[in-house]
Amino acid sequence: MADLRTSYMGIELANPIVVGACSLSKKIDTVKRLADSGAGAVVLKSLFEEQVQLEEEELRQELESYQHLYAEAQSLFPAVEHGRPKEHLYWTAEVKKAVSIPIIASLNAVNKNTWVDYSRQLADTGVDGLELNFYSVPLNPAQSSGDLEKRELEIFAAVRAAVKLPLAVKLHPYYTSVLHIARAYDELGANAIVVFNKLFQPDIDIMSEQESVSRMLSNPDDNRLPLRWAALLKGQVKADIVASTGINSGADVAKMLLAGAGSVQVVSTLYKNGIRHLANINRELSRWMDGKGYEKVGDFVGKVSKQNVDDPWAFERAQYLRALLGFD
Repeated sequence: MADLRTSYMGIELANPIVVGACSLSKKIDTVKRLADSGAGAVVLKSLFEEQVQLEEEELRQELESYQHLYAEAQSLFPAVEHGRPKEHLYWTAEVKKAVSIPIIASLNAVNKNTWVDYSRQLADTGVDGLELNFYSVPLNPAQSSGDLEKRELEIFAAVRAAVKLPLAVKLHPYYTSVLHIARAYDELGANAIVVFNKLFQPDIDIMSEQESVSRMLSNPDDNRLPLRWAALLKGQVKADIVASTGINSGADVAKMLLAGAGSVQVVSTLYKNGIRHLANINRELSRWMDGKGYEKVGDFVGKVSKQNVDDPWAFERAQYLRALLGFD
């Protein structure tokens, strides 16, 4: 039987299927189900500083909404402050205690000091690693891409200096040079590079003529982007490469591992097919490995990466689609 063991952020996993950050990890019972169904690890739903700030402001407004109506009663109420990330931190610690598989925290902050402070607090919960999710929409036209990348790298360096946990960086696909930024994180001590974060995209309801929110689930064809960059990154960084987005089956996992990823993150397929689908993905991967004669994952990771194929053209070209696909 195939040995599915691999590593993520330097952490040994029983198999390469990591559940990405999503609402499935909001409840401890659901995380237990993910573990029982075959997840190699779980990245918990992200701690967002913006959400903490919003909740803090909503509480302040609620507490102050009637304070001028009954002046004589104001002193009866004790001072109440928002708990900031305390609820998330408590829940993270409880999840970690509830399961035996690796648990990875996820963080998206705004201010540099908060990145460092929240990273320390998450590390204190006992999690096995931390995934940093840097992306926010750049809205200032005076800021160059270099300015934005420099700030991200400075924040990462500060977090790396503050915590000893394994650190993963979840990249977005909009960098001018993915290879350059990935290598920069690698040189600063990133233990894993995740390609890519699936970002929220707004929509418009043409009947109400208003902005709308829709559920953003990935499709199988979406995995072509992380496949390309896993193949291009293999051999360029020391960090583990993790493929994310559009991975629905054991066949998809096999593709990503052949390209150069050591593990993958799945989310959408679990919403579509249920948590038990994790077992199906692992079985499909194991059967494929048995059929190909691979005893362990390391036997074929990166076999079809750019550095190992005779003609890397398919990974390098972004145009000339007609020639690439053999169209007339």
